[in-house]
Amino acid sequence: LLGGAFAPNHKGMPIVPATADVDFLRRQVLMSRNIRGGAVVDFFMGGLNRQVEHHLFPSMPRPNLRRVQPLVREYCSQLGVTYTEVRFFASYRIVVQYLNDVPGRAREPFSCPLAASLGR
Repeated sequence: LLGGAFAPNHKGMPIVPATADVDFLRRQVLMSRNIRGGAVVDFFMGGLNRQVEHHLFPSMPRPNLRRVQPLVREYCSQLGVTYTEVRFFASYRIVVQYLNDVPGRAREPFSCPLAASLGR
């Protein structure tokens, strides 16, 4: 069950080496996505559908992540940082596409679009 909540929030997102010079906000926001869907999705994902906020504020109680989400989204917009949020079934479609492409990724396991755009 934990994998079912973890995978849609992270699989298919950029992977940046720990040595890359990326600030905390970008590392957390650009490497995870939120899952939209209301109370039903909140229930089935145990509140972990707000991964961006969970990564930024790991000790914040899950019910409060919903309250801080609009603030984080707006702040990211002001900074021009991409804030990724998709619907529940779209997130699983992304996971399946990613897993189907794993053999192709094995040829270049350390390539990262974000690191490449930063010249790393």
